[in-house]
Amino acid sequence: MHYAELNRAWAELTGPGAPFEIAEVAVHGTRVKAFKAAPPDARALWLSTTQFGDREYLIYESERLTYAQAHAQTAAVANWLMAKGVKPGDRVAIAMRNYPEWMLIYWACASIGVAVVGMNAWWTATEMAYGMKDSMPSVLFADGERIARLNEQPDMLGEAVLVATRVETLPAGATAWSEVIAQGGSMPEVTIDPDSDLCIFYTSGTTGFPKGAQLTHRSSINNLVNMSFAGQVEMVAIARATGVALPAPEAMPVPVSLLATPLFHVTANNCGAYGATAAGGKIVLMYRWDAGEALKLVERERCTAVSGVPVMARELISHPDFAKTDTSSLLAIAGGGAQLQPDLVDKIDSSVANARPRTGYGMTETSGIITAIGGDFFVDKPKSCGRAMPTFDVKVVDDAGQALPPGQTGELWVKGASVIKGYINRAEATAESITDGWLHTGDVAYLDDEQFIYLVDRKKDMVLRGGENIYCAEVEAVLHQHNAVAECSVFGVPDARLGEEVGAAVVLRPGEVLDAAALRAHCGAIIARHKIPRYIWILDEPLPRNASGKFLKRELREALKTEQAG
Repeated sequence: MHYAELNRAWAELTGPGAPFEIAEVAVHGTRVKAFKAAPPDARALWLSTTQFGDREYLIYESERLTYAQAHAQTAAVANWLMAKGVKPGDRVAIAMRNYPEWMLIYWACASIGVAVVGMNAWWTATEMAYGMKDSMPSVLFADGERIARLNEQPDMLGEAVLVATRVETLPAGATAWSEVIAQGGSMPEVTIDPDSDLCIFYTSGTTGFPKGAQLTHRSSINNLVNMSFAGQVEMVAIARATGVALPAPEAMPVPVSLLATPLFHVTANNCGAYGATAAGGKIVLMYRWDAGEALKLVERERCTAVSGVPVMARELISHPDFAKTDTSSLLAIAGGGAQLQPDLVDKIDSSVANARPRTGYGMTETSGIITAIGGDFFVDKPKSCGRAMPTFDVKVVDDAGQALPPGQTGELWVKGASVIKGYINRAEATAESITDGWLHTGDVAYLDDEQFIYLVDRKKDMVLRGGENIYCAEVEAVLHQHNAVAECSVFGVPDARLGEEVGAAVVLRPGEVLDAAALRAHCGAIIARHKIPRYIWILDEPLPRNASGKFLKRELREALKTEQAG
């Protein structure tokens, strides 16, 4: 393989005077690597796209917005927010599906120094109430489904102004979206601190309560440039190795990205939407994932990339309509949020005419990708998630935090400009996760001799279901709220479609009678549907524990059979 060429291209592209030159900057009191020529903030990025004017930007069903129309609406939103007294440093929450309004609100807030709180659209009313109390937004933009949950606990709104989108009847006291964009005006002049909060994305915590990760302008912009670098360095390396000339920039197709995952996650927002926007590309949005509908959109819109979790890629290429759909426009089928299984790498490479498999490993806490790998390199190393991007220092450490040599397994730690500032209202959790700028990923990994990273396991007690992080402690806490439950243990159960499903072993209090259906109904009233255990074992004997009293989850998982679950 072409690893010598990759190393050479890497050094040249990141060296002095090169387009991806790396410099050290002080961020939150720590020296970290960053791109010297990166845009200063998300406002500058968004304003740079005015040059694309009449190009189409956002596509949703029959709706089509150009960049010029999007800029007019984002400026109107920004002016409306400022007229309502929202100022830099404040927060604005978005609770809706992947509608065009999501991106318009995001860029409006980014352009005036207001942090977006991306609320998980799957949250129940209880979870929404927690997010509202934790983040204290000045304004909540919500669609009809989220407003219905808001009505279950109306006190959660507090002093926030409610703006309703996509509703048939305007709720009492709410402002209509049409009124907001009627504000008009040009984008207000605001100076942005690159290390100020750009958005708050919630990620589950081991305590069972979601944590609001603080993604900054600098962290998100450096993630964007990392993605650009990932594609460029591999293209240069392959061109040199094969003797094929690099295509001229003007010959490269304008990206058309089908975003299949929610915009309240970094996979769709910081990776998919940012990349397409920066290049003046088109973003195609879906109401919900459906592989057959996705194929129709790929053909109709001439999509160049599909961005989703691995199960979506698998469903796309195995769909009955795949062979009779024109997918020749596809150049990449990317998987994020979970590792692409090695067999899927080969299936993508052999099934789609022009598309190459691609993946990135990352976290909310790194504002997107840590690594990226695609094309020939991915086919050659299908079990790897790639090399760490240039803005990251990387080490694999033992339990004492001491660095380990290549080939030895330990926890992966990373440091760089893309690492979040911390968690809002969680100083202790921030201190536990970030040490002197080093983020403890919680992932067990090793490096090979070429510095490619291989993920082995997760140190954190978490289920990764279809790209969604579900922390076992959160589900266990909900199960324990049922009076009949004496003890329980939640863990991941392998699943061919979603990667993992949630499993729970439960022991009841003496004299109690309860079945799996009743436990699921109990969970459904408190947590989102995707967190409810698919497999529930109600056991007669106490759960196995080690000498320190902790449940032996691995042994428990291996002993239980899915066909015996309720």
